[in-house]
Amino acid sequence: MKSLLLSAAATLLCASFASAQVPSNVAWVRVVHASSDAPAVDVLANGNLVFQGIRYKGFTEYVPVPPATYDFSVNVSGTTTTVLRSGATMLRGGSAYTFFAFGRVSAGTLQLMGSGDEVDAPGMGMAKIRVVHGASTAPNVDIYATTPYAPLMGAPALANVPFPLASHYLTIPAGVYQARATAAGTRTVAIDSGRFPLMGNTARTVVALDPPRAGGEFELLILPDFN
Repeated sequence: MKSLLLSAAATLLCASFASAQVPSNVAWVRVVHASSDAPAVDVLANGNLVFQGIRYKGFTEYVPVPPATYDFSVNVSGTTTTVLRSGATMLRGGSAYTFFAFGRVSAGTLQLMGSGDEVDAPGMGMAKIRVVHGASTAPNVDIYATTPYAPLMGAPALANVPFPLASHYLTIPAGVYQARATAAGTRTVAIDSGRFPLMGNTARTVVALDPPRAGGEFELLILPDFN
């Protein structure tokens, strides 16, 4: 397993979004373990341990750090074996970021992706949502957001989303929805959220994940970005 881990490619797609909630003198950082067959990991920033023992589908809270350039590394938990590294990454004050570890050890597709997050209030009666395609074994997908169990009709909310990519945020009325991902250009559902309530004045990130075992179903992970 060591040789597979060390051969993984690290990809960084990182943008920043200024937020009224994040003080201008700090940046907020969160980490998500989204590799279905990888062991627990530790995360270091410039060689200093900041998160420890994160398992698959685990994620940290946002942690404030000084604005600066960081080199993030992901180690097999409890060891000095580095499996992914971000390279020099500038974190700006007043911004929030999430770093995702995606891919599969068995396929040699591990990679690191960073995203800029919107953690400001969408307003009462409204909610923000974005979708992250983190399923390395899935094709490009279309995303539909409907009332629960409504037929898939019309254009998708997001079309032809590739791996690995975080969509922009959509601001929609609070309510109960059903999110479904289909193979791009088809109505064949690959990932289904079931009933998915979105409360007012909240923001959520929905992450599509690889099956935890070969032949299993794709999974979803819901991240609380705001409130």
